[in-house]
Amino acid sequence: MAYFLTHSVAILTDALESTVNVTAGFIGLYSLYVAAKPRDENHPYGHGKAEFLSAAVEGTLIGVAGLIIIYEAVDNLLHPRPLQKLDYGIILVALTAIINFSMGYYSIKRGHKNNSLALIASGKHLQSDTWSTLGIIVGLALIYFTGISWLDGAVAMLFGFILIFTGYRILRQSIAGIMDEADKELLMKMVEVLNNHRRENWIDLHNLRVIKYGGQLHVDCHLTVPWYFNVHEAHREIDQLSSLIRREFGHTLELFVHSDPCLDFSCSICTKKDCTVRKKPFEKQLPWTLDNLPWIRNIS
Repeated sequence: MAYFLTHSVAILTDALESTVNVTAGFIGLYSLYVAAKPRDENHPYGHGKAEFLSAAVEGTLIGVAGLIIIYEAVDNLLHPRPLQKLDYGIILVALTAIINFSMGYYSIKRGHKNNSLALIASGKHLQSDTWSTLGIIVGLALIYFTGISWLDGAVAMLFGFILIFTGYRILRQSIAGIMDEADKELLMKMVEVLNNHRRENWIDLHNLRVIKYGGQLHVDCHLTVPWYFNVHEAHREIDQLSSLIRREFGHTLELFVHSDPCLDFSCSICTKKDCTVRKKPFEKQLPWTLDNLPWIRNIS
């Protein structure tokens, strides 16, 4: 409505982005429905990666909207059109900015709570739409008070490039998930938690891998425990490891742990004080890091 009132290309920018928001919202809603489906024979890890596809479509739509806006902005600069009723247009656009920011904040908050890329991507898109809308309002105010009409096309072109960049970032993140790119931030947080709550019987941890499908984590690793532990004792340590990860990263978790017996060379890094079969004296405990935990990776 604001575009038809004013014939402003800058307002058309906001209108196209809002249209993309609505379309992406429906796509994101459907992806959440698919991702929430329980695992089945054909999808043993669940349907969580549907969210990555949703984010990829959303990023593509945003980028295409940016290209359309740049085309319209260039056409407007070459063939300027008179602007009308800018004051009404500014008021209408300001109202959409407030609504978009509120919805974006809520979407991001829920997305982080549920580890949902689709909700986070939609929320960031809505909030980026808010900041671009504020920029458009400033540009329209300058046009209103100065009467310099070519600013309309210039403002639209600027925010067209911003939309393309926003679309690229969302698309890049979704492709990273589809292509199983490592999530170093998640891995560093997990390593920090494991170090801070390391138990005496956890002599070593290696081959740690974290696979993320939507909001569910699949963790597998090798845990070295004293060689003389029976099955029940080793399983007790695995339960402690599982409880720790669930407490810090949520209950939607699958944990697969292979228990290894300690060997003679393990004595130098083992902190167990009551060990009666120690072959070598304790030297120092090695903190677990991304460098000394081989094969540590995240399949997002």
